[in-house]
Amino acid sequence: MSASPSPFVAEWISRLAVPAPRSPRALDVAMGRGRHALLLARRGFHTFGVDRNLDVVREAMQVAAREGLHIRGWCADLTVSRLPAHAFDLVVVTRYLQRDLFASIKGSVTAGGCVIYETFTIAQRELGTGPTSPDHLLQPGELRSEFDGWEVTFYEEVDRPEAVARLVAQRPFNS
Repeated sequence: MSASPSPFVAEWISRLAVPAPRSPRALDVAMGRGRHALLLARRGFHTFGVDRNLDVVREAMQVAAREGLHIRGWCADLTVSRLPAHAFDLVVVTRYLQRDLFASIKGSVTAGGCVIYETFTIAQRELGTGPTSPDHLLQPGELRSEFDGWEVTFYEEVDRPEAVARLVAQRPFNS
C-alpha cells in the first residue's frame, strides 16, 4: 500500500479545508499509518484517527509530532466500538469496508459535515490484486445507496487502474 495519500482524497480535503481561525474536526477511519490523517493535520484540521492496530496509530502520531502536528489517535476495534455521535465535520474512509459501520460513520458527522469515502468494488477481483472477499468489496451502486438522503457532491465507480467507488457526501443540516 502506498504511503502517499489518495489523489482523490487529497483533492477533496483541499477543497473542504476551512481557513483559520475555524479549524474543523476530522476523523480518519481505519487510519493505518496515517497517510490521510497527516494530510488532514497539515491542512489545518483538528485531526483524529482510529485503527485497531496500536502500533500504526502510535507511528502516525510520532510522524505528526516530528512535523509539529498533532493527531489524536485511538486504538479501537470498530466491529465492537462505535464512533462518537455528531463529533466530526469531515470523516475520511479509504480502503476499508465494514458494512455495519455505515450508520456509525454517518452518525459521527455533524449537520452540514462531509464524508469522503473511497474503497474497492467487486470488479477489483478481476485485476488479481487487493481484497478478494465479498465482505470487503462493494457491489455496484452500494456506496451511493448507503448515503441516500445526503447531498452527494461527487460519486463515481471506476475499474482501472483499481476498481473503486468514490464518494463525497454532505450530511443534511436538518438531520
